[in-house]
Amino acid sequence: MSIGIVILGRQGAGKGTQAVRISETFGVVHISTGDMLRAAAAEGTELGLEAKLIMDAGNLVPDDVINGIVKERLLKQDAQRGGFLLDGFPRTVGQAEALSGYVGGKLQLAINLDVPIGEVIARMLERGRDDDTTEAITRRLELYEVKTAPLLDWFSDEGILEVVDGSGTEEAVFERLVSAVSKVHAV
Repeated sequence: MSIGIVILGRQGAGKGTQAVRISETFGVVHISTGDMLRAAAAEGTELGLEAKLIMDAGNLVPDDVINGIVKERLLKQDAQRGGFLLDGFPRTVGQAEALSGYVGGKLQLAINLDVPIGEVIARMLERGRDDDTTEAITRRLELYEVKTAPLLDWFSDEGILEVVDGSGTEEAVFERLVSAVSKVHAV
């Protein structure tokens, strides 16, 4: 059965690392919008360069741009056949509503990987990405609280939100995630 999973959490919560492991364990396609946008920026495409300017300033890429990119990716055969895990999308209620509109009942689980702010700031500074300046990190976390945090209420209202403690070792967090995903999808 094809399943749709969304992984949410503050930047630096470990979503990307854990999403790869979940993808491998459950046979779903890991779709990272951040990776897709960074690749487009590295390729120097018009959209990629526009997205890079926005991301470097610590802002979110506009809904119409990111919705189109994600919808196109979800229509590919691998995501249709085996299911998907979205990492970095949706980030706003409007994006969640758009996603729900084009995947319908396939969206069965939204995981909030919950990590304290101080811990995510330290993690992001350690990873050393070009767009991880202190100013950009602070801006992204502020935007997360304002724009993305309301998603938790939206997914809760949809009855598909699962909050997972993202603190501790990578393995301990992964075990908690496997338990959450196993409630809706067998390994």
